[in-house]
Amino acid sequence: MKENTQKILSELAALYPDAKPALEFRSPYELLVAVILSAQCTDERVNKVTAELFKTYNTPEAMLGLSQEELEKYIYSCGFYRNKAAHILSASHDIIEKYNGQVPSTLEELRTLAGVGRKTANVVYAVAFGGDAIAVDTHVFRVSNRLGLAHGKTPEKVEEALCEELPKSEWSKAHHYLIYHGRRVCHSQKPDCANCTLKICCEHYSSVSAFPPDNLS
Repeated sequence: MKENTQKILSELAALYPDAKPALEFRSPYELLVAVILSAQCTDERVNKVTAELFKTYNTPEAMLGLSQEELEKYIYSCGFYRNKAAHILSASHDIIEKYNGQVPSTLEELRTLAGVGRKTANVVYAVAFGGDAIAVDTHVFRVSNRLGLAHGKTPEKVEEALCEELPKSEWSKAHHYLIYHGRRVCHSQKPDCANCTLKICCEHYSSVSAFPPDNLS
């Protein structure tokens, strides 16, 4: 691992020692549904929706007791509710028919489920099953490129670069660190570079600062 990468990881770990998923769940199935709902939606909104939804519909069998229209009413405020409802019901059906009612625990099997792309599969695999994976959402994509941990124009390219740059044992933790930093400091429109303790390691800050990083304190 490069020296600069080690510095970044060490500082992120010190900044966010309790970094963890923001989505609330009690089982791999609840996590899967929550992650599907989180596309183009805030975790806060998803948690409000699932708090009601999961009171009754927190297993694949129970979820299939809902029609698509009924499920849409529960998840309407998450956006893209028609596609999300269809994906949740289709994935629930596949979990019952193909995987004996249990959310599959491998990346390959997870990706066979409707509505489960690379990012969703990586989150469920890493969080629910303790697997080594990096899910690249908008925060991970932005912060990785700015810091110089990974360069890529697509989430897939950034994921590939991060996997090459970081030790496998750090993949899952780094995912949460980068999300926290993106939410709290390295904002999309107006990053708080002045108060960022990572600026001495940051390619973006170096490119916009009048002083080279080595001269910064």
